[in-house]
Amino acid sequence: MGLRANPTQRQRRLGLELRRLRNECGLSAAEAGAFAGLGSPHLGHIEAGRTAIPEAKLRALLTAYGCQDETLVEGLVAMSGSTGKGWWSDYRQSPLKDSIRDLAELESTAVAHRSFQWMYVPGLLQTPEYVRALIAGGEVDATPGELDTYVEFRLKRQEVLTGDPPPVFHAVIHEAAFHMQFVDTEIMRGQIEHLVEMARLPNIHIQLLPFRTSLSPATPATPFVLLEAEAPELNTVYVQHPVSSAFLEDQAHLTQYGTAFERLSAAALPPIDPVPEQESYKRSDSLRLVQHLLYTL
Repeated sequence: MGLRANPTQRQRRLGLELRRLRNECGLSAAEAGAFAGLGSPHLGHIEAGRTAIPEAKLRALLTAYGCQDETLVEGLVAMSGSTGKGWWSDYRQSPLKDSIRDLAELESTAVAHRSFQWMYVPGLLQTPEYVRALIAGGEVDATPGELDTYVEFRLKRQEVLTGDPPPVFHAVIHEAAFHMQFVDTEIMRGQIEHLVEMARLPNIHIQLLPFRTSLSPATPATPFVLLEAEAPELNTVYVQHPVSSAFLEDQAHLTQYGTAFERLSAAALPPIDPVPEQESYKRSDSLRLVQHLLYTL
């Protein structure tokens, strides 16, 4: 079997976790490979995500590494055994970047999404009209057919929120996102109303971060999504950047962005509640800000 020339994010992550576990227990590649009948070069290719590892050999390695966390073990086995095929596979010949397909695969397996945006509404909460306006403004050289593909792909990603079971989705959106002028008033109105409807789903929590807060919208400086797995060690941060978005997996970054999201959530208004308590008009919350935004459009 030939080596993978371009491993997916899942394949790279599996290899990185195996290398991390090996390094933590102090084994060399040759010593670790001996436990599973693997040569040092073969194990190196596995740790680089360039080739697969059978389940029996994977479990042998994890035993050698002293990994006794069953949730982590089963998470790694699932990553290894996955074919990586899903609806996103139909877009391999499309103009979409590999990283976007990798993101869709990660979203499909995450048990929770923590999203922060300060310029746009999060992708999984966007209306079709908002998606088209946003992408048309960013992909100015895209042909009509390519634009259709970009919009279609983003709308397909959104289906994860109503899956069985659906992930928990928690978004903090800065008020600035609703004052952007790349969409007309009616599109923005429809987008805001859509957020209220989505907030009716029990797995979706949407908070607005108002202008009147001591927390800078540029802290952190870029939008991000923290994708949580059953095993916290397998969480991933997707940091959005117009030039090159990035997947971050090391524990330092996971802690950094997890803490950042907690701070943002604490500073934001309480979540949108489409069925507020009778006395809700006496307090400031995300629904009241949403109503204000609709009124001023």
